[in-house]
Amino acid sequence: MWRVWKVFDPRRVLVAQGVFLFSLAVMIHLVLLSTERFNWFLGAAAR
Repeated sequence: MWRVWKVFDPRRVLVAQGVFLFSLAVMIHLVLLSTERFNWFLGAAAR
C-alpha cells in the first residue's frame, strides 16, 4: 500500500475524494428533489 502513496500525493487524493463525494451527494439530493414522492420542500402540500 505504501507504494501507492509514493505514486499519488495523499493531499490531492483526499481533496479529489472530498470533491467527488460532495458532488455525488448534491446530485443524489437533486434527483430526489425532482421526484414527486421524495420532494421534501413541498412536503404534504404535494400529496
